[in-house]
Amino acid sequence: MSPIRPHEALAQAYDGITAAVTPLDDAGLQRPTRCRGWLVADLLFHVLCDAQRALVALASPVPGPADVDDVSYWRAFGPDGDDKAGARHAWWARRSAAAFDRPTGVVRLWSDTAPAAARAAAAADATGHVTTQGHVLRVPDLLATLTTEAVVHHLDLVVDLPDAPPPAADPTRVAVTTMDGLLCDDAVRPAAWDDHEYLLKATGRVPLTDRDRFELGEAAGWFPLLG
Repeated sequence: MSPIRPHEALAQAYDGITAAVTPLDDAGLQRPTRCRGWLVADLLFHVLCDAQRALVALASPVPGPADVDDVSYWRAFGPDGDDKAGARHAWWARRSAAAFDRPTGVVRLWSDTAPAAARAAAAADATGHVTTQGHVLRVPDLLATLTTEAVVHHLDLVVDLPDAPPPAADPTRVAVTTMDGLLCDDAVRPAAWDDHEYLLKATGRVPLTDRDRFELGEAAGWFPLLG
């Protein structure tokens, strides 16, 4: 299996979201997602903020060393995180998305911003460091965190969009690698899980079944791996 170039995985992740939302009309963009309280347009706005953050981070090189990598970055976003802060952000994203004249306005801004973030990622110094959200990361690790979030939210976006394409294989592999890193070393995910089921259960979108808990053993207590 060939290695995944981080900037290409991010570009594919963002292209996948674009393919899912571009065909939607205003009514389609107001369908529900897996994220409580968010419609498709609301969640797309949240991911848009990530693409904007990517542009800022990639234009803000800093000296190393990194203080987190593509796995340890997520430990601050575990299931025991600040619920009040999450609720405030969810409400802010809803109000911000609603400020557009029409839901399709969010799609237009996403369609301009996401490719720009992917181009910036391709042009970035892969040996350099950047800062985001109070952390210093290697450029490839930043791109992996962005890819993981995009893939998980792609799965959130399409829960009520049966005709939408799923995330592509390469960015999905990046997100799966992240979850593997967050899982304890001795744990093996149930063989019946495909990658998307793994991501949904690892992030608490879908609860573990009794069989899952039996197969995971003590590792079931680690789930969800992040919120």
